[in-house]
Amino acid sequence: MMSNPYLPLAYWTRKHAAATLLVPNYMLRFYTAGESHGQALLAFISGLPASLPVDVDFINHELHRRQLGYGRGGRQKIEKDRADIFAGVRHGKTIGAPVALRIENRDWANWEKVLPVEDSSEDDSPTKKLVAPRPGHADLAGSQKFNFHDARYILERASARETASRVAAAAFAKLLLRQFGTEIASHTVQVGHVKLARPASWDEVRAVSADLESPLRCVDSVAQDKMKAEVDAALKAGDTVGGIFEVIAHNIPIGLGSHAQWDEKLDGRLAQAVMSIQAVKAVEIGAGVTAAGSYGSEVQDEISYDKSAKRFHRSSNRAGGLEGGITNGEDVIVRGYLKPISTLRRALGTADMVTKEPVQAAYERSDWCVVPAGGVVGEAMVALVLADAFLQKFGGDSLAEMRRNFDNYARQIDEF
Repeated sequence: MMSNPYLPLAYWTRKHAAATLLVPNYMLRFYTAGESHGQALLAFISGLPASLPVDVDFINHELHRRQLGYGRGGRQKIEKDRADIFAGVRHGKTIGAPVALRIENRDWANWEKVLPVEDSSEDDSPTKKLVAPRPGHADLAGSQKFNFHDARYILERASARETASRVAAAAFAKLLLRQFGTEIASHTVQVGHVKLARPASWDEVRAVSADLESPLRCVDSVAQDKMKAEVDAALKAGDTVGGIFEVIAHNIPIGLGSHAQWDEKLDGRLAQAVMSIQAVKAVEIGAGVTAAGSYGSEVQDEISYDKSAKRFHRSSNRAGGLEGGITNGEDVIVRGYLKPISTLRRALGTADMVTKEPVQAAYERSDWCVVPAGGVVGEAMVALVLADAFLQKFGGDSLAEMRRNFDNYARQIDEF
């Protein structure tokens, strides 16, 4: 049945109200584009206030942090990620327009004839088809979905190389959050069977997160040495190893997010954002995993009031800084659980997509441990969600307007 364009607007509003309610109202939007071995990776960010100072060196520093970590493969020796800003920034500040970024893929020189943009019918053109899908990767499901009998186009976009675009975009979010005193850092909690046995303070996490020489960004040197041995064992066995990273957002204002609708709950948005990172298979807010096996009296954060400081305090932070989907002023703590990545030197069994015969899975040059890099990407996703929540709460077309709104709200909290 064809739609009638002459029906009143009220009809369409009522008819499509349910669908409209399901569309998230994001203030800060970002998109990425590009393939792992294509010409470049792209990032687009829209919604930043005007006059935000942009530190290009900081953006490139964040990209460098993503490339580090014990257990990275040969690709990191080829790429020297740097972001070129093509739009939205003039004289070192945002102008209220969308920002466009480009990160060159230096490896493109080795793939230009394999993955040309133009149609190529030359019989002697090189090909690197992938018909032996890797278990645990997007290879087979993506090929079936898009009707390719070659997983090359799937893996090129499904690759975690895409996260460089996210980190570049999130550098802008971090720069915005820093204007209001909020910092974000990450550290490694577990690699394989080796787990950090004690909680880490914010000062420890901030220090190790910034330490470019720390191989696995673990706050405990003894635990880190054991983690390195775990990574070495995986490499020797032709295997890969997963783990857990923890992201901490420090000095968060009370009141970001909302309890009013399911898609406005900030813990839900953070979980979705971190779960979207390649190889992440579980997300934890605060002490969520431990709390599930405890009694209520053991896991709630008791509240007191400090009359001299005129502030409410919590005895602990097992809630991870979020109650009812709203920030409560404590540090926001999010953990990402990374499975071992799917590309193994000691290949697993699979089935050829063309012949349907049993074969060994394809091998693509890869890492064997990505937990520290995963933490940097986790920071990026947390920063993007929190920056959007800041913009929803405090609004403002310019940084100055946003700061006035923030300061007025801060006075309201102080007077509560």
